[in-house]
Amino acid sequence: MAEHNRRERSPGIKLLFVALIGLVLTVPLMMIYALVYDRQNQAQTAQAEINAGWGGAQVVAGPLIVVPFRTTETQTETVDGRQVSRAVEVEKLFYISPTENKVATQVDPEARVKSIYRSVLYTAQIKGAAKFTLPADLTRFGVTRERLMWDRAELRMGASDARGLTTGGTLSANGNPLSVQPGKGPGASNGQGFFAFLPWDGQGDLTVDYSYGLRGARSLSLVPRGGSTTWDVTSSWASPSFNGAFLPEKRDVTDKGFTAHYQVDKLALGQPPVGLEDYGAPVLGTKFEFREATSSDAVAANIAPSAGNISAGGAAENITGSSLAISVDLIEPVNLYSKVDRAVKYGFLFIGFTFLAFLLFDVVGGARVAAAEYLLTGAGLVLFFVLLLAFAEVIGFTGSYVFASAAIIGLLSAYSAAVLKSWKRGRFVGALLVGLYALLFVLLNLEAWSLVIGSVLLFVALAGVMYTTRNVDWSAVGRKEEAAA
Repeated sequence: MAEHNRRERSPGIKLLFVALIGLVLTVPLMMIYALVYDRQNQAQTAQAEINAGWGGAQVVAGPLIVVPFRTTETQTETVDGRQVSRAVEVEKLFYISPTENKVATQVDPEARVKSIYRSVLYTAQIKGAAKFTLPADLTRFGVTRERLMWDRAELRMGASDARGLTTGGTLSANGNPLSVQPGKGPGASNGQGFFAFLPWDGQGDLTVDYSYGLRGARSLSLVPRGGSTTWDVTSSWASPSFNGAFLPEKRDVTDKGFTAHYQVDKLALGQPPVGLEDYGAPVLGTKFEFREATSSDAVAANIAPSAGNISAGGAAENITGSSLAISVDLIEPVNLYSKVDRAVKYGFLFIGFTFLAFLLFDVVGGARVAAAEYLLTGAGLVLFFVLLLAFAEVIGFTGSYVFASAAIIGLLSAYSAAVLKSWKRGRFVGALLVGLYALLFVLLNLEAWSLVIGSVLLFVALAGVMYTTRNVDWSAVGRKEEAAA
């Protein structure tokens, strides 16, 4: 029995116990990781409820002219077991994109709160002027002027969430106001928006002026189409994120807001000026922010296969492919769930360094630390992340981080002084935790350098441990046990 007790107190056995306890603590860490995910989903649900009735993330498109035309097609049918071909007249739609489109948008943000959650809403005033000209070689695009039914021509504007069109809109052609009707938006806005019947016969140039108010949440995107597209965006929101297929040519972001200027040429879009098909909604979500975009980024963000047919006034709309889009997000200055999620991933670092300090005091300093004391200390370290998440939703990430770290440092410093039988050792553990929490805060805010800083510090820590334990015989049972023998 005495020999067994001596073996349990050997440095090697103690190291094994510490490793096993650390492994056990991975279970509550994984539970906290799942808790962060659950709270983030709850926040998104609450934000969706705040946005309900106001308008979601908006994708605006247009103006786009749509003109029906009749053409003859050959259809093959089976009659009495034989293939019979016959010519039938069908109605299709012809899409005319602007040769030039200049858009100016003023975005007025507003943060709304429900319980402890909040969402960024906005009201946008969109004004623009577009120019249309039919190509001289129109027949090469599959239609002739004589086939076009100009008496049914439509001018279409799109907003992906029509709930946001609460302040109305105006359209004018060559200075003449048009009567606006709901619906029939371009395919890029999922067919939502408004339109007007257009008194134009395709002769000469057509100038279209438009203006409308739009409510939305978090994101506003513009789908450029046709020739040259210019978009100027102004807002008092100080934390924009520039996404989509194109970055702004010029941007100015200050504490008082931002301005952005976009210029997109027709060659960058890869779309003909006129055609027999419309383009579907863009695929959004890839964040470019303040860096140069690559061609692979643009493909990942916006190009996805989609196709379909929408019935509109007797003619079938041919929707194919995805549109390219420019997007501006009104993001929160601090994404607390993302930061807490990253902090939890460093939980093993906290547990490892603290347990290592206890082990060195045990093996080198002669203090006796029981398995239960390791376990309780680990529980305190894990509790930090629960406190961080709980208070971050109420007082913000930075305030929560300071409060949670101060509480855990004070608790574990006092407990370590009792366990290690020395206030000097307790203060050392406290200083270690202060350094660890300060390091973690730096790593969370310097994402690009976090791996470099973390790897260098781990190297330094490993070197220090190797130096401190260079004379420890990990297979021995300790001096006291040898003397007793």
